[in-house]
Amino acid sequence: MTTSNPDHDHSKHITVSSSIASQTVDAIENISGVHSGYRRAHAKGICCQAVFRPSGLAAPFTSAPHLQEQEVNAIARFSGSSTDPLVADFMSPAKGMAVQFMLPGGDVTNLVGATIPVFFARTPESFLDMIRAVHRAQEGTLGPLDLLQEITSHFSESKESLLAVKKLMPPSSYAECQYYCIHVYFFNDREGNSYPVKFEWIPATGVHTLSIIEAAQQPDDYLEEELNQRLKFEPIVFHLHAIFGEKGDPTDDPTTAWPEDRRRIDLGQLYISDIIKEPVDLLMDPTIITEGMALSNDPILNFRHTTYAVSHDRRHQER
Repeated sequence: MTTSNPDHDHSKHITVSSSIASQTVDAIENISGVHSGYRRAHAKGICCQAVFRPSGLAAPFTSAPHLQEQEVNAIARFSGSSTDPLVADFMSPAKGMAVQFMLPGGDVTNLVGATIPVFFARTPESFLDMIRAVHRAQEGTLGPLDLLQEITSHFSESKESLLAVKKLMPPSSYAECQYYCIHVYFFNDREGNSYPVKFEWIPATGVHTLSIIEAAQQPDDYLEEELNQRLKFEPIVFHLHAIFGEKGDPTDDPTTAWPEDRRRIDLGQLYISDIIKEPVDLLMDPTIITEGMALSNDPILNFRHTTYAVSHDRRHQER
């Protein structure tokens, strides 16, 4: 789907109430408590040094500098999905991979991915309600079956995401997961055309998983240990794919997947070489974009900008 002279400026954030962002971070903190200095979600993580080598195939669709021909440095952060940094890898089903590209001139742009292809909430309000429902379940006012019933009955948009989580098997390695960036962005070319796209990170070695029994026998930090051993011998490589939307594909709903037959191109390869200490104040806000790209009207994507800022400010004050 190509549009000319879009009727709204995708590059600007949709205004999201700071109040609901603060309430959401409060609700996330209630799940496992406040862990000083850690992210409120995806608290347990490991950072790596990387280089992105673009294929140049994106050039007809976008002027984004990291997608032309010049390689750029990057930071990749792998993580579990838990709010508790001490939780065992096995107990955190979904995994994340966030990448920050260092652009010529000193700016950055980010992509944030997870091992499920869709999100479980369509709006900030439903996301907050779901987090509160999980908290009530922890307090004993909702049992596991009651929680599932509440989510499926009141939040019908969660069905596809819950099915995806149910199918997840424990990964053998952070390096052998496929990461979906979930939200829709737009490529903008030099002629003023706009192309809706989603992004996926595809592991060069393929996707590999463990059985439940195998994973339960692993150390609590087995994914970090495996990553450390793997990088002693060779870099980790991911291909970045862009998937192009067509007419009728939703651009504002992260809970709905696009059909699998959509056109895709290989934008380049990410080479991960070393584990590094997480940089102070590293902010993997997925709404930080560059020229040649624009945000969609996805309310959750824009909500993440405000919520990430609240979380970042809180952990910065705790240092």
